[in-house]
Amino acid sequence: MIEIKIIDRDNSRDINLPNEPFSEFGRVLVTYREGRWSYEISRYEDDKIISVCFPDEHYDPAAMSDSVFIGAYDGDVCVGLAVLQPGFLKYAYLSDLKVSAGYRRRNIGRMLIERAGELSKDMGFLGLYAYVQDNNPGAFMFYLNSGFYIGGLDTNLYRHTKQEGKSDIIVYCEC
Repeated sequence: MIEIKIIDRDNSRDINLPNEPFSEFGRVLVTYREGRWSYEISRYEDDKIISVCFPDEHYDPAAMSDSVFIGAYDGDVCVGLAVLQPGFLKYAYLSDLKVSAGYRRRNIGRMLIERAGELSKDMGFLGLYAYVQDNNPGAFMFYLNSGFYIGGLDTNLYRHTKQEGKSDIIVYCEC
């Protein structure tokens, strides 16, 4: 049985849960017209689908004292992580959310979001916001299916980087 709990000093090593690959199978195309956000997913041809893995974060708990680390545990093994930080205005920032590959599709991500949402309200926020790269339609759809909605698009963040041409979709949830 999976248990969701705050990661404290006793299990602080778990904040550095490694990233694992995901399938980049398309691109999320976001538009804003007449005050409404919409999207479509442009799927790649089978031979263009690739496996992608983000670099590991190497979190330092001492340097992130304003962050809350939430772990999903199968016994003593951390299999999921959410990182919650105070955000701007009325939403807390869900700066990281990941589930080990062997545990995906078991509602662990949703359990982490639910706990993060509870903690954000305890901190005085209305809910959560997160960023999702437009080349990660699987994560984007996960967020939408978990109660988030599109609140913005940042097309400038990756300029002058190795990820030039990508955008971040900003999603919100009053969870």
